[in-house]
Amino acid sequence: MNNIETYRQTAQEMLTFIEKSPSCYHAIANIKETLSAQGFQELAEKKAWEIEAGGKYYVTRNDSSIIAFQIPENAEAIKGFHMIASHSDSPTFKIKEEPEIKVEGKYVKLNTERYGGMILSTWLDRVLSVAGRIAMQDEKGGIVTKLVHIDEDLLVIPNLAVHMNREMNNGFAYNAQVDMLPLFGAAGEEDCKGALLEKIAEQAGVTAEEILGHDLFLYTREKGRIIGNGGEFVFSPRLDDLQCAFTSLKAFTESTPAQYINVCAVFDNEEVGSSTMQGANSTLLEDVVWRVGKALGADKATCLQWIADSFLISADNAHAVHPNHPEKADPTNRPFMNGGIVIKYNGNQKYTTDAVSAAKMKSLCKAAEVPYQTFANRSDSVGGSTLGNISTAHVSVSSVDIGLPQLAMHSAVETAGVKDTEYAVKAFKEFWKE
Repeated sequence: MNNIETYRQTAQEMLTFIEKSPSCYHAIANIKETLSAQGFQELAEKKAWEIEAGGKYYVTRNDSSIIAFQIPENAEAIKGFHMIASHSDSPTFKIKEEPEIKVEGKYVKLNTERYGGMILSTWLDRVLSVAGRIAMQDEKGGIVTKLVHIDEDLLVIPNLAVHMNREMNNGFAYNAQVDMLPLFGAAGEEDCKGALLEKIAEQAGVTAEEILGHDLFLYTREKGRIIGNGGEFVFSPRLDDLQCAFTSLKAFTESTPAQYINVCAVFDNEEVGSSTMQGANSTLLEDVVWRVGKALGADKATCLQWIADSFLISADNAHAVHPNHPEKADPTNRPFMNGGIVIKYNGNQKYTTDAVSAAKMKSLCKAAEVPYQTFANRSDSVGGSTLGNISTAHVSVSSVDIGLPQLAMHSAVETAGVKDTEYAVKAFKEFWKE
């Protein structure tokens, strides 16, 4: 197989993973399925952990975050942790608890709210549907959850015709409560309340009365595909950040640890600040690090030594230079799609990259024979932060922020380079084989 076929095959694997992951809950379920098929054992936070040298394990929290880890065969030679972190969530709309709204007795639309900082206009006039989870009481009185995915063309958020808003193309401020509510169906004579829950219950094989709670989100039905004059690009929903989640998972399951415990973490809620019990700003990573050390018989001093010799790659996609707006990019740090892994810098530590961690990442890329490039915001533009500086506030390790270059970040559908997925897999495998 030549290089271009390898690039496209890996990109297509990634697109299949994204298609199977219409919500953060489905992304984690797909990761669990892959890990289980590779012989990883699930651990529960509520129970004691029994961990052995050479073992492969994972633990989830809230169905939407996961940390998997592999122990070297020689536990006495362990030096620390080699960690890669990405996130499972993407900007979308969350369905409110009582969602149905009847409009003049003719239409039913759904009441939603924004989740994360999406580009609102990109969600208009697209076929949408619903995915997420429901919560129910089991026979013992406990609460259990179940994934739901309405795999049909269900919803649309219709634009207002230009005839009714002549200023539409001169800049329009969308109101999330007015302009962005999806059309669900036609209204009948009966009360529409509970119509969505009835549909969800039918899909889940339960009754609507059994459903005590739900976390349901909209997703676009757009299929990911390879595009471009020479098939150079990938076009898909949720590239930010399922592209990094996929590449880290693929590299992780194809790697064997030597002197470091390999850790693959995928957190929820990055798009809304990470400050949840399952986000990067929770104790999840810290909890796992300490519990692994304790289960392996390491005392606190040894664990601290491990942490001091550990490294974290924070993997969250990066902005490529835009073909229509190249002036928006920094004058000298200008990443392009298919140009390789992007090392991200910020003087105010919104990204954790420093001289040492950048040198580490560059050496990994060189060893893996993959290209790398650099990103910094324009000095007159404020950028966002990601997982690195949040995670390292809980587990104090050297860290580098990287991503894969893409266009239209936080759009309903985004564009990236077909080569960069394979580049990331190769670099991550180099990191985890050390």
